[in-house]
Amino acid sequence: MGLIVSDRRPTIPGGGAQSVAELLDATLAEHPDRLALVGRHGRLSYGQLDRAVNRAAGALAMLGIGATDRVAACLPNDVDIVIAFLATQRLGAIWVGLNRPLAGPEKAHILRDCGARVYLAADEPRAEIEAERAELPELEHVIGVDPDDASAEWSERLRAAEAASPPQVEIDPFAACAIAYTSGTTGFPKGAVHSQHNLLMPGAVSRLTGNRPRPPQHGVVLPLTILNLMVLGPICIFYDGRCCVCMDRIDALGVAEWVRDERIGSFDGVPTIIHDLLTHPDVKQEDLACLTEPIMGGADSPPEVVRLFRERFGGEVIIGYGMTEAPTAVSWSDGEVPPGPGLCGKPVPQVEIEIHDEAGNVLPLGEVGEICVRPARQGELAGVYTPMLGYWNNPKATAEALAAGVFHTGDLGFFADDGNLYIRGRRNELILRGGANVYPAEVERILQQHPAVSAAAVLGVPDERLGERVVAVVQLEPGHEECEEALRSHVQGQLARYKVPDVIRFADEMPRNAMNKIVKKKLLSLFE
Repeated sequence: MGLIVSDRRPTIPGGGAQSVAELLDATLAEHPDRLALVGRHGRLSYGQLDRAVNRAAGALAMLGIGATDRVAACLPNDVDIVIAFLATQRLGAIWVGLNRPLAGPEKAHILRDCGARVYLAADEPRAEIEAERAELPELEHVIGVDPDDASAEWSERLRAAEAASPPQVEIDPFAACAIAYTSGTTGFPKGAVHSQHNLLMPGAVSRLTGNRPRPPQHGVVLPLTILNLMVLGPICIFYDGRCCVCMDRIDALGVAEWVRDERIGSFDGVPTIIHDLLTHPDVKQEDLACLTEPIMGGADSPPEVVRLFRERFGGEVIIGYGMTEAPTAVSWSDGEVPPGPGLCGKPVPQVEIEIHDEAGNVLPLGEVGEICVRPARQGELAGVYTPMLGYWNNPKATAEALAAGVFHTGDLGFFADDGNLYIRGRRNELILRGGANVYPAEVERILQQHPAVSAAAVLGVPDERLGERVVAVVQLEPGHEECEEALRSHVQGQLARYKVPDVIRFADEMPRNAMNKIVKKKLLSLFE
């Protein structure tokens, strides 16, 4: 698997859960009737959720799923995805979320790379993979999940497990428990592997330090198929004994409806959602009366969104800087410094952030270098944090990312005199479009598969609403004519819609350096 195994087995302070498998236990013992989970298809107390998780774990165990087996899922935000995730953790299995907007070939690549044995999916993603089954020899079960259909296979398997005793499994909190796939800078996604200990840390630190809002009802509006959202949502919320509301709409009216009806006090959003929520003419102020502390991720929030946020909520946007490999945020702004270009805030207490030069030396304040993350060496949380275990089946990338005992983010930044971290560039050229990660190499790879394309360069350009838009420059093979829509259609058939370039320009010849690499900065003028 190419993972790095450490002898360190630190205890999380505070007396809370030490594994995701026991996450519900404390609240279950004292408040079994407290509301725990709400979705379109259910309202479950902690007692009901515990029984539902045991039933789902039993259903998976009856399929032969046990420790280290991979269980993949592509499901909407609802109670089923949370229950299935917690069930895998009680079995010691490895969870793999597949984001719904991914195209069929993208989903098939992830399932093949992780070697999933079971795939839980709603109708459309299930049909996509059924067409790819011949190329997925390790995938034994593709199971339909439809809470509106009592005859759906997952519903039937849950009923069959109703009378079974919950599986009794000894859990190692430091073993692999989840794989989160990132869009690959080499054109293919890499799977960041985490332990149950890793996934618990943000919730434990939040409870110890109060560095995140903790209202009784916290909503999850972004996809729970993204592991970081499973961490910031259900795991953090259940660690506190609060209620997680799975929101299945991201449009302004849909979000406002969830907030109003479920009295949601906070959710983790992106600038696009906040912008639309605060500008839609049919969203009333009273709809958002209970929403007091929304969190907006992304180091570069458009100025218009910052202004709207300040006017509505009376404070500065809380900016988080994080990555799939952390998992989640490694720094938060504290609201004392107004958001500006690249502001990322100060390190969370369980980590240290260093700025390294190319030789690995730590740079002083104000100097730009690579942002690197390591466990804190001082304070109550010294030595408690553990980074990702590595990239699944990719020992070379693992060794590079975790060289010298620190995580190398590939991002360039510096520390200001006040202790705030700022990003000044991305070595991996990551584009943040409406909160979604787009890696140019992945889109370029698909563009260059088209017979008319000789070379392609994908860039991010500033956008008031989305933060950045995806654009591309293409050099055609001789004899081919420019056809932007044909190329966009080609990409759309292979990648998620948010990765498709909004605009494609054409160049007779790409500007290149002495190493024959395309100089993308010289292409930006085409989009001014």
